[in-house]
Amino acid sequence: MRSVLFIIQSDPRMSGRPAEAIRIASGLAAWEKVDVAVYLRGAAVLILGEDAEELVDGDNYTRYLPALRESGRALSVQQNAPGLNQAQTSVKEISDGQLAELASARDCVLRF
Repeated sequence: MRSVLFIIQSDPRMSGRPAEAIRIASGLAAWEKVDVAVYLRGAAVLILGEDAEELVDGDNYTRYLPALRESGRALSVQQNAPGLNQAQTSVKEISDGQLAELASARDCVLRF
């Protein structure tokens, strides 16, 4: 099975790129022919907060994040990312070294 890592680091308050990345990742995960992992870095962790729907294209978060989580796909965040304490969900925090290991184990890495 092919594998892909989505590294999302764009600020969701200013850009729709994180929302589009979540939509694409959810679609690939539903296809079940690609092993999908998602990593949130910096301001991108804001998509996990209660007010994610108020971000640019925020309806994508409420629509696709639950499906992505239910599919059992890996969702991890930057260790000690600013704004992470506002996130109302349990996620795996990983260091930059662990991110490097995760990325090297994937067939494809996409940055948003």
